[in-house]
Amino acid sequence: MPHIVVSPLSRLAESVTRFGARDMITLINADTVVPRPVEILEERHLFLGFNDILEPAEGMTHPVSEHITQLIAFGRLWDRQAPLLIHCYAGISRSTAAAYITAIALNPELDEELLAQKLRQNAPSATPNGRLVALADDILVRNGRMVDAINAIGRGEEAFEGTPFILPLTV
Repeated sequence: MPHIVVSPLSRLAESVTRFGARDMITLINADTVVPRPVEILEERHLFLGFNDILEPAEGMTHPVSEHITQLIAFGRLWDRQAPLLIHCYAGISRSTAAAYITAIALNPELDEELLAQKLRQNAPSATPNGRLVALADDILVRNGRMVDAINAIGRGEEAFEGTPFILPLTV
């Protein structure tokens, strides 16, 4: 069964190898250098450069609808023959939101609450970026259910970075 793997940047190469990922989404500050593991072909890597913020801030790039549109489009191109790896700097906020969004975009029948609970179960430190989730909720016409589900699981445990984990496309 295909699934999504979420990882922090520091464990990127290890996670690609360990889980056998061949497609990758990077959500990180635009000027951060991310060495692409050799297993990931350039055309199978999406780089989305923006800061992990909820509101626009001077000198920072805030997430916008176009980022979500690109995320969803790339996810829909994934052939599901090997895991899709999604990472950000810490593996806690942007990447967990993107995994949640991608899973729902690929499987619209998923229950938002059950998936959010599975996310919390598999990643105790996950604190999905609320702006990303809200933008996706609008784009995917989920009528606030994605936002409500993520708000219901609350802030994750304090951590410097998350531990790599799997988010299934079914719950």
